[in-house]
Amino acid sequence: MAPADPRDRSPLPAGVISDADHDPVRPAGRTVRDRVIDAACFLLAVGVTMLALVDGLAQHIAPVPLAVDLVLGSLCCLGVWLRRRWPVGLAVVAGVVGVYATSASGAALVALFTVAVHRRFAVVARIAAGYALVPFLTLLVRPDVPVGPWSQIVLGVAFALAVLAWGMFVRARRQSLRERARRVKAEQELRVAEARQGERNRIAREMHDVLAHRLSLLSLHAGALELRPDAAPEEVARAAGVVRDSAYQALEDLREVIGVLRAGVNRPDETPEGPQPTLADLPDLVDQSRRAGMTVRLDCQTDALAAVPAVVGRSAYRIVQEGLTNARKHAPDAEVAVTVQATPGDGVTVEIRNPCPGSTGTVGIPGAGMGLIGLTERATLAGGRLEHGPTPAGDFRLWAWLPSPIV
Repeated sequence: MAPADPRDRSPLPAGVISDADHDPVRPAGRTVRDRVIDAACFLLAVGVTMLALVDGLAQHIAPVPLAVDLVLGSLCCLGVWLRRRWPVGLAVVAGVVGVYATSASGAALVALFTVAVHRRFAVVARIAAGYALVPFLTLLVRPDVPVGPWSQIVLGVAFALAVLAWGMFVRARRQSLRERARRVKAEQELRVAEARQGERNRIAREMHDVLAHRLSLLSLHAGALELRPDAAPEEVARAAGVVRDSAYQALEDLREVIGVLRAGVNRPDETPEGPQPTLADLPDLVDQSRRAGMTVRLDCQTDALAAVPAVVGRSAYRIVQEGLTNARKHAPDAEVAVTVQATPGDGVTVEIRNPCPGSTGTVGIPGAGMGLIGLTERATLAGGRLEHGPTPAGDFRLWAWLPSPIV
């Protein structure tokens, strides 16, 4: 049996605070079960003492040695109530007293069982070895006590070994339960950490979409200022204001992304919060693109969209946002048609169309090339599907369907 680690601070069985070899085992709010067990051990020790008294009377032992034997045995029986606090001390005292007082054998067996439960095998082995010498020492100290038959000696040894094995089994079982509880707790903490990290990753992806949208607006306005240096001062001032606001918002979004990522290191118990747009925010998203110079036509059913669950609405919002960002990157002068429909019992359909960019020599805004892949993953995880690509009519079509339990 492996020794217990003194540094282990895992919870111990009821009624035990410490299981280290050098620490006392103190009662920690004893339960009714603990008190019942203690009472049973006390009664067992008292019963063995009474049997020893009856056996002594039957063997006509002198009254004085028999009275001393009974008093010592009774004191050891009272010491059984301290077995949880000082198991090794009780075992040593009971063993020493048992050399003279045979009536203390019941208390000695209870102490041996307690040591086997609460102490390491090295300590138990020393106590058991000392107990093995007690019968031989008794023959030297108490010549007035007759030696019993061999069958009785063998039965006593077998009973002591059974008590010792039972105590070691109880200890092994408690250690197994404690280790199982430790594993369950570790697995629970791992699942919580994974869930927390997954939430941070999700929020980081959300912020990535927002940040990409902000930066594309910023790049578009900066490009307009570069291409029209002779614009009216009012237009330049308005465009510069939009650039300033977009840059500020982009910095705020970036700061929030960094805060989300740092939360896993600096604030593990803090739940990060991020923007949670829904389909109700689509008009504002389209207005932002229109203020950036895009031509966007929005067709959506306001009443039906209000019944869409927030999770589905957020995914649809991100699909529209990424579609507008891609259109602004690759076809900045094209008209974009956005159609969002919600059919009760069917789901939410999102479609973004814009003419495919021609060979106009326009330098598009560079992208990471992962937007459509992320949208496909988002739609798949939501139980829907996403399609994208050119159409025979010469348009680029981004289409997605998301299941929605609309009532």
